[in-house]
Amino acid sequence: MMNRRLLVFAVALAGLFGLALLLPVAEWLTTGLAWIQAHRDVAWAVFIALYIVATVFMLPGLILTITAGFIFGLVQGVVLVSVGSVLGATAAFLLGRSIARESIASRIAAWPRFHALDRAIGRRGFLIVLLVRLSPAFPFNLLNYALGLTAVPVRHYVLASWIGMFPATVLYVWAGTFAQSLATAAGGEVETGLAGQLLLALGLVATLVVTVVVTRLARRELDRQLEAAAAQEIAHG
Repeated sequence: MMNRRLLVFAVALAGLFGLALLLPVAEWLTTGLAWIQAHRDVAWAVFIALYIVATVFMLPGLILTITAGFIFGLVQGVVLVSVGSVLGATAAFLLGRSIARESIASRIAAWPRFHALDRAIGRRGFLIVLLVRLSPAFPFNLLNYALGLTAVPVRHYVLASWIGMFPATVLYVWAGTFAQSLATAAGGEVETGLAGQLLLALGLVATLVVTVVVTRLARRELDRQLEAAAAQEIAHG
């Protein structure tokens, strides 16, 4: 079965290409870049704020991540998405650990896999959070809140989340950067030659392959850790 992250990536990339053909993407890009150039001092802050709000309200962050690459470029886009996603995930985590605790607990009461995750975190908190971030085994937005119910320390949660989300961040921002390059070329404003576009494409493919491999390895190790935690509980039960 096709890896879920690979499928999401393929659909998102196909959607970008479709939009580039059907909509005046080049004009929007020009307008967006002009606004950013005129508001460099606040553009980054607006984007981070939007990402935090989207994460807290459990809205899909994929579009924002790709948009970061489209508008800000690869390096700045990765930095902004990393900051926004970690801050948003941390805000949701703290809400889940405090005022939203009862609500989240009721939502995951019938989620057996989370109970196994909770037991595993009790043994190896940092490692398990890292693995669930690398593997799409749990819904990302709900997971931010749900992990607030576990005993994982905030510092471990933040660091493991940042590291675990980084490969997917690079992948989707790179997709946005590649789409921006195509849109610019389609609009007749070619900033990179054919060689530059080929390098972007090769880098995108390489990043995709690495992300898929890491995801599969993380999923396998996560399943092993959850099984070990369940076995230990039975042994001490």
